[in-house]
Amino acid sequence: MKNISVSEDDSNLLIIIIDTNPFAWEESSKAENPLSLDQALNQILIFINAHLALKYDNKVVAIASHVGQSKILYPLPDDEEPTMSVNGNKRNANMYPHFQVVTEQIVSNLQKLLSSTNTEFLNKDIGVSPTITGALSMALCYINRVTKLDDEGHIKPRILILSVSPVSAFQYIPLMNCIFSAQKASIPLDVCKIYGDETGFLQQASNITGGVYVRVENPHALLEYLMMAFLPDRYSRNYLNLPSQDQVDFRAACFCHKKIVDIGFVCSVCLSIFCKWSPVCSTCKTKFAFRPMAPSSTAKIK
Repeated sequence: MKNISVSEDDSNLLIIIIDTNPFAWEESSKAENPLSLDQALNQILIFINAHLALKYDNKVVAIASHVGQSKILYPLPDDEEPTMSVNGNKRNANMYPHFQVVTEQIVSNLQKLLSSTNTEFLNKDIGVSPTITGALSMALCYINRVTKLDDEGHIKPRILILSVSPVSAFQYIPLMNCIFSAQKASIPLDVCKIYGDETGFLQQASNITGGVYVRVENPHALLEYLMMAFLPDRYSRNYLNLPSQDQVDFRAACFCHKKIVDIGFVCSVCLSIFCKWSPVCSTCKTKFAFRPMAPSSTAKIK
């Protein structure tokens, strides 16, 4: 990743991708250390308000990585009216107005998204893998649009992924495209694994882009993990000893069967990965000419 100069005067744009897979959150609420989506959301909103309170020009974007779709929870498009909250969008005198607007829009839009999801017609196996690549693509497009309007280059974006679901091998190719795009644009991808097994693809995303990867051991202390590991901006990280990964799973998924392979065959033209050898690359249709190896001659020892 190319080095970009950062200063304490920069405006920090934090894009949070929240995994809202209902099947994974249901399993998380029944785990040994249970954590429901409502409990996690309360801690996430406190973290968002803390990010906004750090600096007057800090920005935040919340994207839901849901089953079959990705949706921006905050901010709303110009042509979309805000959803009426539980308290009727009344101002709370005990809360900073900007915090209240962000909180109410995220909560109301997330409730609207969950209420419109009919889990009875969803396959649980499909539901386990949300559209994380779609949410990442939306985040990168949003960053590209914002930075194009920033002539002075004061906006320093980063992406935080809050994951509770495993990433399917079928998402390997589009996910790696997002990772390399973020690497080229010097955008760190932070990953907070709240529930579930380790995700090798997200480990690679954090490692390649220079982000922070943290696996939550105690879900009830999620806010502490967020504050200590992900609240510091890109300038402050130069002076902090942040968590690092001891081991990273760099295994890839083959292009033919979408299986994670330890040893694969790579096309020298398009760099496609296959689990079995083939004389013709199924991606770029390149034909390889191989000559049979002559038997080695062994000298007779008298």
